[in-house]
Amino acid sequence: MADFWRDSGFHLLRRDARGYLAVTDDFLRAYLRRPELQPVPESCAAERRLHEALLANPRERVSEQRLAELADTDARENYQVVLAFRDRLVAAGTLEESYLQCFLAPGPVPVPPLFLDQMAHAIARGLLEGCEDGLRARAAELLFREQRITVQESAILAADAETVEMYATTGGFGALGQLVAESRTPLRSVELDVLNEDNAALYWNRAQNYDTVLTLNFTAPGLDALCRVLEAWVRHFFDVGLSIQPVQQISDDKWVWHIGLDAEGSQLLNDLYNGVEVDEARMERLLALFRLEFEDPTVMLPAIAGRPVYLALCMTEDQRLRLKPQNLLVNLPLAEAS
Repeated sequence: MADFWRDSGFHLLRRDARGYLAVTDDFLRAYLRRPELQPVPESCAAERRLHEALLANPRERVSEQRLAELADTDARENYQVVLAFRDRLVAAGTLEESYLQCFLAPGPVPVPPLFLDQMAHAIARGLLEGCEDGLRARAAELLFREQRITVQESAILAADAETVEMYATTGGFGALGQLVAESRTPLRSVELDVLNEDNAALYWNRAQNYDTVLTLNFTAPGLDALCRVLEAWVRHFFDVGLSIQPVQQISDDKWVWHIGLDAEGSQLLNDLYNGVEVDEARMERLLALFRLEFEDPTVMLPAIAGRPVYLALCMTEDQRLRLKPQNLLVNLPLAEAS
């Protein structure tokens, strides 16, 4: 199996003793080579000197005075954002620690969503090292890429939102699964390959394209693959054994803990738990329910040790799915986090 997801930057990182991804100079340099920071013909001499200095030493401290010397306002602001993120990465030492710290501190998340997705992308790539299951790799894309959902002949199909929109105006490609690209305008469509157990191997030659479709139905192998990815995500961060399985409904008189895997899912579970009436339209946006159980109940908060944690995955009114993998980390009822 060839390397994949080179755009994650995983190949620029190294693992520390815990298996976390340690920040390297080459990984930091990758941000300096982004178009937003690359000098253009109109760039001033101060901007060019700064860029060259940081390429030579991407950890070099940059004062506000030095940034103020940049003539272009946009360049100055771009450097401020990237350098603030760089400083967080360097201080944390690993992507995992930096990622967690973004959500544990009170107040708004201090990192732009783009950078959060990039960290999740690299971490997810690390989780898949040695994986030969194309379905599991495709499911892992949900950790860092927004999906467009289409329900077609009872099949719940998840396609990469950016890819669908990119091809919506240029015609279809692929062989299976016609997905509606625009639901509120004259319809255009794009054809993408729907992965299953028989054709999952085709994923590897197209991994960088983000152009395959995952089926999220209750009995579908794609949903099972997502469960395995979510298990690996939690296990990697907290080194705990657990299992996550799809369920069709929550029938639990002792329901004590739940986590929404996205904003819609969080609100839906909160309302159901509190006995708030949920209308049919909202229930139809529920894509999947899961039951999470820890192998060792003592890792949980003592008051609820041994009880399952329920998870929900929902799409928005405009049929988008934005899974938030951080929810599964910061909201778990772990004893050490109490």
